[in-house]
Amino acid sequence: MLAQLRGKIIVSALLGLAVVVVLGLLSDIGQVGQSFSTFRWSALPAILGFTVLNYVLRWLKWDYYLRRMRMGQGVSYTDSALLFTSGMVMAVTPGKVGEVLKSYLLKRLNGTSISASAPIVLAERVTDGLAMLLLMGFGLTLYAPARPLFYVLLVATAIGLLIAQSRALVDRVLAVVARLPMGARIAPRLLTAYLSMKELLSWRILLVSTIISVVSWFGECIAMYYVLRGLGVPGSFLLLQQATFVFAASTLFGLVSFLPGGLGVSEGSSTLMLERLIPLAAGPATTATIIIRFCTLWFGVSLGAIALAIFTRRYGDEREPAAPEGGASGPVAG
Repeated sequence: MLAQLRGKIIVSALLGLAVVVVLGLLSDIGQVGQSFSTFRWSALPAILGFTVLNYVLRWLKWDYYLRRMRMGQGVSYTDSALLFTSGMVMAVTPGKVGEVLKSYLLKRLNGTSISASAPIVLAERVTDGLAMLLLMGFGLTLYAPARPLFYVLLVATAIGLLIAQSRALVDRVLAVVARLPMGARIAPRLLTAYLSMKELLSWRILLVSTIISVVSWFGECIAMYYVLRGLGVPGSFLLLQQATFVFAASTLFGLVSFLPGGLGVSEGSSTLMLERLIPLAAGPATTATIIIRFCTLWFGVSLGAIALAIFTRRYGDEREPAAPEGGASGPVAG
C-alpha cells in the first residue's frame, strides 16, 4: 500500500512543481527570485507554528468525532494522532477525499467498517468548508467579485445540510438503489454510512466541530499574514483581514474545484487576489503564494508520509484484525 501511495504522491508533487513553474513564468521570474532573496526567513517559525496549530486542532476534531461515535475502541491518543496525520498525505487528492485512508487504517486497528467511519472524513470536509466560508466572509467587503460565489456556496451548503437530515428522502433513494444490480449489497452499506453522517451533522456536533474548524483554519490565515510580513508588508489589522480573506477564499476555491489539492486554482486565485487587494506586484504575490502553499499543503503532505511510514512500521502493511468483541462496525449514538 505504501509503495502505491508513494507513486501517487510523486505524481502530485510533480504537478505541484509544474504549477510553481507556470506561476513563475506568468509573473516576472526575476521578481520572484528577488522576493525570495529579500524574504525575512525569521518569520518561518511563526508560519510553521500556526500551521502546526491548525493540524493539532483538526486532530482534536477528528478524535472528538471518533470518540463521539464510539469508534475509538483500542485506539490510543497516539494512534489517533498517527491516523489523522497519515491522512494528510492524501491532501493532494481531489477534494481531499483520499483522506478516507484514515478509515482503512482504523479498520486495521479495531475492525471498524470503512462504511461506518468514512463519513467522519466527509464531516471533516463539511465543517472545514463551513469554516472557510465564515473566514472568507470576514473579509468579503474587501473583494466584491467574490461575493456571488460566496452566496452560492453558502446557500448550497445550507441546502445540503438540510437534505442530509431528511431520513425519508434518503430511504427513498436507498429503495431505488436496492432495486439496481448489486443494489441489495450496496444499500445496507450506504445506510450505515448515512446513519454515521446524520449523527455527525446533528446541529450540536456540527456547532462544536465548526467552531474548532474556524479556530484551526484561522491559524493558517495568520500564517499567511506572517508570510506577507516577511515580504515587508507593514502589519495592521487590515492586513490580517486581507490575509484571512485571501487564504480562506483561495483554499475554498481549490476545494470546490475538486482538482488534486486544488492545484492551480488555489495558487492562481491567491496570487490574483494578493495583487488586487494588498496590492502586491506579480513577483512578490507569486512568492507569497509559493511560500504559503509549501508551508501548509506540502508541509502537511510531508508529515503525513512520515506518519504513514511510522504506522506501517508499527502495525505492518496489511494487518486486518477481526472486529473487537461488541463490534465497531456501525455508528452508535453517543
